[in-house]
Amino acid sequence: MGRKFEVRKAAMAKTGAMKSKLYSKYGKEIYVAAKGNANVESNPTLKRLVERAKKLQVPAHVIEKAIEKANGAGGEDFQKSRYEGYGPGGCMVIVDCLTDNVNRTVSEVRNCFTKTDSKMGVSGCVQHMFTHQSIFQVKGITEEEAFEILMMADCDADEIETEDDVVSIYAASTEFFKIKTALDEAECDIDVEEISWIPSTYTVLETDEDKAKFEKFMDMLEDCEDVQDIYHNVEQ
Repeated sequence: MGRKFEVRKAAMAKTGAMKSKLYSKYGKEIYVAAKGNANVESNPTLKRLVERAKKLQVPAHVIEKAIEKANGAGGEDFQKSRYEGYGPGGCMVIVDCLTDNVNRTVSEVRNCFTKTDSKMGVSGCVQHMFTHQSIFQVKGITEEEAFEILMMADCDADEIETEDDVVSIYAASTEFFKIKTALDEAECDIDVEEISWIPSTYTVLETDEDKAKFEKFMDMLEDCEDVQDIYHNVEQ
């Protein structure tokens, strides 16, 4: 069995509102990544974001505008912030934000916790129960072929597994660009390429009440303008 990894971002573009949120999310991330070096080819982080945005069908003008904005003088001053805590049923949640107003963001995120009977904790309260990992899912190759590709490129993978004819590769977050380059050079069909927080244990929501509160919690967080990514350990 796989590790139940799922790309939560892939589910975002369902409605017009969610598409708008998706475009805003990548616009911010690309802008921040491009500050100081707006050259896509010489900035690996920027290149990864642009490729991911294109895969999720973020319009070219959104990407170009963010890069042009980062190239100009002045501009907004976004900073990263992370909030952690316990959601319905005692599940663990990490919320990553990108904001130009920390007071606004913490207030909005706290409101999501409070209105779903969840508890916002201190920094690090649940992060130690997650592992920051690179995850790739590749089609059209076997585990043995994946292992050989990574070995030839001197990449260090923690685990390689196959489920439903898809090869999943798990590695330290620091190995992301090295593995990405190796797979690209081997012309692999990469379906997923993420740096994500993977929980060490999973929680099953036992009651309908907890399930409903959890869905409400996730929806409220997704609606927050400054929330970029949400990680949790609920088994789905």
